[in-house]
Amino acid sequence: MRKKLTLLLCAAAMTLGLTACGGNKEKEVSVDVPKLTEELLSTVTSDQLTETASDMLASIYFYEPNDVASAVAYASSGATACEVAVIESKDAKNTEAIEKLFQTRVDNQSALYASYNEGEVAKLDDAIIESAGVYTVLCVCDDPDAAEEILENYGF
Repeated sequence: MRKKLTLLLCAAAMTLGLTACGGNKEKEVSVDVPKLTEELLSTVTSDQLTETASDMLASIYFYEPNDVASAVAYASSGATACEVAVIESKDAKNTEAIEKLFQTRVDNQSALYASYNEGEVAKLDDAIIESAGVYTVLCVCDDPDAAEEILENYGF
């Protein structure tokens, strides 16, 4: 009986420990997407980024359009790897998939830049991919520490 109680307590402790590791995905946050994007653009990159047409975003990041409530992205002309993208999913359970798609984007960009502008690969190595609630952010920039601080202020 004592062994069963010990096993039950251990299982309960492990379950609580695992749920605590879930990060900010279940966190209730409300983000003004254009404001966050503008703050990141004006603070963490010296490059002039151009807004990506909204009808192109699903084909660039390979997300399922029916899973996304809104999305905005800015990217360099190709001279640098700098990029900022914010996606608001319709459901927080989609953020993990968006994170993986962002990571695939970073990996692909890293391989591309390694072939002609190797100096930009370091920015891609420091890419920030974070989620909170229904929001997922990709930020490839000159100042990842400042980007992390901005995201923290928004609840990421």
